[in-house]
Amino acid sequence: MLTVWPWSAEIVEQWVTEARPLMAAEGNPALWPSERGRRIGVKRLDSRFAAYRDELGLDPGVDFHSLRRSYATHLIESGMDALFVQAQLGHEVASTTALYTCVSSDFRTRTLRRALDQTLDAALRDRSAR
Repeated sequence: MLTVWPWSAEIVEQWVTEARPLMAAEGNPALWPSERGRRIGVKRLDSRFAAYRDELGLDPGVDFHSLRRSYATHLIESGMDALFVQAQLGHEVASTTALYTCVSSDFRTRTLRRALDQTLDAALRDRSAR
């Protein structure tokens, strides 16, 4: 399992091997079944997440889907190929994946600086080869 956070793979592995089998009905493919054995609905995930968010005093704009966007952003900022990130998110087109990534200004600055440095190096090499 690919993860940006070293501890998260262990937690998900523990869920899949220890907790999920106690909850999921035989043959149920749901990764996150409810206590009744069915899938946990999006509304339930959102409301539970909102309760935790509010209890922690986090910004009300942070929602459960923020975790998916954060995952995509962390992958991009960690240097993962954009096509890999697109596949991880299950998007058919790259423009959808681009909507998910909200890279930091530091990352944008580093990326622009790298592109400018490469362009300048190439231009100077071409000039000295003449």
